Amino acid sequence: MAIITLTSDLGTKDSYLASVKGSIYSQLETAKVIDITNEISPFNIQQAAYVVRNCFKDFPHGTIHIISVDDELSLKNEHLAVKADGHYFIGTDNGLFSLLLSEMKAERIVRLNISQTTNCMTFATKNIFVPAACHLARGGTMEIIGTEVADFEIHKTELNAVITKDMIRGAVIYVDSYGNAITNISKEVFENAQKGRNLSILFGREDEQITAISTKYKEVPPSEKLAIFGENRLLQIAINQGKANKLLGLRLHEIIRVEFK
Repeated sequence: MAIITLTSDLGTKDSYLASVKGSIYSQLETAKVIDITNEISPFNIQQAAYVVRNCFKDFPHGTIHIISVDDELSLKNEHLAVKADGHYFIGTDNGLFSLLLSEMKAERIVRLNISQTTNCMTFATKNIFVPAACHLARGGTMEIIGTEVADFEIHKTELNAVITKDMIRGAVIYVDSYGNAITNISKEVFENAQKGRNLSILFGREDEQITAISTKYKEVPPSEKLAIFGENRLLQIAINQGKANKLLGLRLHEIIRVEFK
């Protein structure tokens, strides 16, 4: 039986998440449901896409990922099921899929046409996404739950790092629960630009800089700042046993410069 994952901004305080899970088990008692996170900031599709992109490959092929962020249907925001890299993704076309598919190719996309059994139009995750996920988990095909989308267009919604001869200009794109500020500067881009030269990583106030890349957090003393490439191969600014976002004032979209000499 396929795994169904949940990524949402539903939180855990209210009844919404329980209703979604109850609906899954009511339709498919043998379902395997795994929470990726239900603590996405409300309506933050960038955060949801980042989290899913960084862990979906650790699940087996055939896993179905429900992404519930800003799920209400509108003329501009349609409900889609996407198959890509051997996985299924179900959510709203509100910019989410442009973010998800920016680094992988969709094998198939359908526009969901599932009929609701309720007049409530504000809980698509429970009433649309769950039936679609359970159908796929039973081994059902995508054409039964939707119509083919042949002309899906990816809209660029994230800024890429800017590379010049002696500098990379990037930005903070995510802050994790440890307070690490994760940037859009990949290890590949960094190594191609550095070419063995000395470096200075500049951010926040101009006097804040780091001149080396660490391979683990404890290479520096507690409370000391560092730069490190995480498992996702993106440059992050961190503090050993501290929160870089608060202590260094690193917020989303904060500019990070890497200069080479």
